[in-house]
Amino acid sequence: MAFVRKTTYNSLITTILLWSSSVLAQWQGPTFPDTVQPSATNVVYTVHYYDIINSGRILDTQSLYPVSGDILTFRGDAFRSAPFTGKVSGRPDTILVDWVFNTDYDTRPNGYGVWGGGNGWTGQPLFVNWNDSLYRHFRNDTLHTTKDFAHKELIIASLCSRLYFINFENGRESRKSIFVGNPIKGTPSIDPTYNGNIYIGHGIPCQKPFGAITVNLFSHSITHTMSQDKSAWRDWGAYDSSPIRVGKFLFRPSENGTLYKFRIDGDTLALHSTLRFILPRKTDAGGMEASMAVYSHYGFVADNHGNIICVDLNNLQPVWHYNNHDDTDATLLLQLEGDSLCLYTGCEVDKQGSHGFCHFVKLNAITGKLIWEQKLACRKATVGAKLFDGGMFSTPLPGKGNCKDLIFFNLVTNETPGPKGDFVALNRSDGSVAYRTRLMHYAWSSPVAMMNENDEMFVFTADTQGRVYLIDGRTGQIILSRKIGENFEASPIAVGNSVVIGSRGRKIFKLSIMQSPFSKSFENYNW
Repeated sequence: MAFVRKTTYNSLITTILLWSSSVLAQWQGPTFPDTVQPSATNVVYTVHYYDIINSGRILDTQSLYPVSGDILTFRGDAFRSAPFTGKVSGRPDTILVDWVFNTDYDTRPNGYGVWGGGNGWTGQPLFVNWNDSLYRHFRNDTLHTTKDFAHKELIIASLCSRLYFINFENGRESRKSIFVGNPIKGTPSIDPTYNGNIYIGHGIPCQKPFGAITVNLFSHSITHTMSQDKSAWRDWGAYDSSPIRVGKFLFRPSENGTLYKFRIDGDTLALHSTLRFILPRKTDAGGMEASMAVYSHYGFVADNHGNIICVDLNNLQPVWHYNNHDDTDATLLLQLEGDSLCLYTGCEVDKQGSHGFCHFVKLNAITGKLIWEQKLACRKATVGAKLFDGGMFSTPLPGKGNCKDLIFFNLVTNETPGPKGDFVALNRSDGSVAYRTRLMHYAWSSPVAMMNENDEMFVFTADTQGRVYLIDGRTGQIILSRKIGENFEASPIAVGNSVVIGSRGRKIFKLSIMQSPFSKSFENYNW
């Protein structure tokens, strides 16, 4: 089977590369100095090489991720900037449910509760519009595809421990699902060279092995597994971070405090090197739940201790370090602004105690120096026997069009009576608050943009009580708010005027966002 899969891969590679190379993004921005910043000395680290034959140098640093169309990783690109902007006409005020897909439900006990099905945090769908060559190849695989396989396909990893393939148009299963062993909380990544690989990280241990896996679509099977790493500096082997590929290498941040670098040859992975780091006087490393952002051959990671680190991906050496006070799970956002490369991030209220601040910062991504900071008061909340942290869990959304001067995110405030949350807009220039819009409940889901023909930006977001919102990006006015699911922790994607988002429980929704001749209209469905 391996030989057949490799032959298939080689026969398609020319077509795949011609297809993908036409939409590659080129790096156009500032360069890093040759020397590291003094702040890098704050970090105690070790780099271990497993491959001493192949150089770790990244020879081609252009982004492999499409600038439009396919959505292959969390937030769609190496900047984690959600380039998959939706398109609407006029002022949208209506949400219609096109279809609902039901996942299986995992009832296995594991010491961390029953995780069921559907999607949790971050749980973002992936979307591919297969080219004709790959479509025909997969279409002929009648053993694994269904009659509903089509060019446009959603690929979603679920809390029920299965990888699902869904026809984008009709919501029916397009291929047989694949059992991946353990619940998936994070977002998988499709290899942007279209070699068939999908990189997935386990979130909760229900069985062994527990760690990171690769599924290959040509064989429709798990082809690579990395289980518990006994050399890790933290004893928790989950992988909520969405892997990212740069050149011939794949990078996987782990919750065990290790950044893994794999060399890829065709569709085969081999561990090249690892970075483990800790701060002096700390007794354990911080786990990395956030996905790594990348510019050229530099990666930007965050951990549970509030460490923000820039890493030279050629040699895994830290370039600079910034301490952002508390647990940082939300993925970092990179932005090119004029001649500057900027990084936006915010922390939680976890290690600060019951009350504290989300420190939302804008950094110079070249030097790690603070440009501005906005401190937003938050607190923890107790609901029954569960304690919920405050702060930021969503990835920031850069403003576009008439909102290009703003940066957006969801904030868990937990003010009494909690839990509560706000949708926040800050001015990019100085970090001042443009507005704060109170949501009905707190939100972990990352917002997405919808643009109309007048270059006006509207925001779709969702909260943890199953409500969806349409918000005017310029004013913060809630245009529409309705409860349609159980608990939206997962982040959505936008394709055209459609939004796809998974809910805790079992349901995955495809929604249409549009303008109706009747204000505040909403189509009711029995789900």
